Amino acid sequence: MNEGSTFPDDQTLLMELDRLVHELDPPPEGLVERVQFALELEDLDVEVARWERADELVGVRSVAQGTITFTVSDLTVMINLTKVGARHRIDGWLVPEGEYGVEVRVAGHDSVSTVADDGGRFVLHDVPCGTTQIVVYIDGNSCRRTVVTPAVVL
Repeated sequence: MNEGSTFPDDQTLLMELDRLVHELDPPPEGLVERVQFALELEDLDVEVARWERADELVGVRSVAQGTITFTVSDLTVMINLTKVGARHRIDGWLVPEGEYGVEVRVAGHDSVSTVADDGGRFVLHDVPCGTTQIVVYIDGNSCRRTVVTPAVVL
């Protein structure tokens, strides 16, 4: 406090505000790990898709089953998640259709890759639980594009 004043000084006020924020609205558990996971992509020249579904799946949330759609400029990635025991099956479709490379990254596990068929369909079996991103590699005539979805916690 300032001498002769009943009001706290700026430093004391900021410290109290910091304490209240951490007490009343702490950061979500695992936030730092999820951010580090998202930044691990070796090729940082990626396009990030956005959520198409604006209901309970907005943000990094836990998803057991259901369909999620992501879009970026001229590409749509739709996935259907099915829980199979302690793991997941991912059925996916890419529009426009084509034989694109698809990689599923799960924090703390090896990546799993496949190639979508000429209709844009892909399936990945035995995907472990955890913070997950899908990376789509599109080989164009002049350059390679990489699209990544926001992280989802399976």
